[in-house]
Amino acid sequence: MEINKERGGLAYWKQIIILMCSGWVTIWIYRAALSPVYPQINESLGGNISDTALGSIASFYFFGYVIMQIPAGFLVDKIGKKTVLLPGFVVFALAALLISQASSISMIYTGSFLAGIGCGSFYGSAYSLTSQNIPKEKKSFSTAIVNSGSAVGSGFGMILSSFIVIQMNMPWQTMMYLSAFLIVCMTIAFALVIRSNKEDVAFLESQAAAEEETTDQPKEKVSLSTLFSLRMLFTYVLYFATCYAYYMTVTWLPNFLGTERGFQGVAIGFSSSLVAFASIPGALFFSRLADKYMHKKVTFIVILEILAALMLLVTVQATNSTFLMIALILYGFLGKLAVEPIIISWLGENAPKVGVGTTLGVFNFFGMMSSVIAPTLTGSISDATGSKVMGFYIAIILLIGGTFLFLTVNSKKTAK
Repeated sequence: MEINKERGGLAYWKQIIILMCSGWVTIWIYRAALSPVYPQINESLGGNISDTALGSIASFYFFGYVIMQIPAGFLVDKIGKKTVLLPGFVVFALAALLISQASSISMIYTGSFLAGIGCGSFYGSAYSLTSQNIPKEKKSFSTAIVNSGSAVGSGFGMILSSFIVIQMNMPWQTMMYLSAFLIVCMTIAFALVIRSNKEDVAFLESQAAAEEETTDQPKEKVSLSTLFSLRMLFTYVLYFATCYAYYMTVTWLPNFLGTERGFQGVAIGFSSSLVAFASIPGALFFSRLADKYMHKKVTFIVILEILAALMLLVTVQATNSTFLMIALILYGFLGKLAVEPIIISWLGENAPKVGVGTTLGVFNFFGMMSSVIAPTLTGSISDATGSKVMGFYIAIILLIGGTFLFLTVNSKKTAK
């Protein structure tokens, strides 16, 4: 276990927490940077870009991200985390620079797709590093810290984009230059901190040797009947709905506030960032509560999903900016990042004991597919109706419907 001891005065697993959290911050600053400045992007490209086309910027990114999940996970196991992560972030940085030089929407699409491909290297690498290096007794809280990086990055991305581009009237490309700089910094940090494949293999072999005496379970494959049982399928549907609402909001909320609710300048980014920042205490609070009352996880999931849907409804219906901001804060506190750890924990307990990784892979695929659909669909609705309100209503309906299906199948299980 020597190679897992301290480096530079800080334990390696603590360095991994800081590094992976920072990685999510960097990724989400990029993800959140473009949506507040869609009008400026449109203007720079001639002013004839539809909302459907603008929403497709995010869809191209998430499409690249989704299709990389399985290949990246396979490569992480075969050639190592560092070997996958470094080229991925190099592609990510080049993609941000490509977008900054874009003279057409198709060029932005190409850059967004490549950015998704590059970012697709991160999830599998980060998950493997945290699961292999963080002590078991600290894993839940440490994982929550790592995941909070996405909320911090999303919030800062919206604020910086609104302030730099809208408030200070700087070119929207400035955010892409900033993103590229941060990505390069993270790539250097990965190269310096993450141990080499040789060290990694040595550590994993030492772990395997230590656990060999206590584990004697046969390796089996999960069957399709268990992977897509009604209970599992409705859980995937619930997660799809949860992610749909979140990614629709992350993509279109800044534009909605600016074009339909009269918010201006940095107020757009600040108000939108409330969702991200409020999610951090929500995730930590409800995860601890669900761990304390483990037999009530279904109840926690259902209540949080319904309340999140209600807050989205208030967001759309509110004519007063104060009520709207309160609803946004509560949606962040109660929404995806708060309920997601509980759903994943419940899934781990109820999925087949063999093939949990496969189940989680299918689970994540369903969730991330919503991130491809939601931005473009909401843009299409905006083009057809002149408003994005119906996009919010669709998200609300999906949340309620998914929650009802999840509750129904689990109520029957409990009754039996």
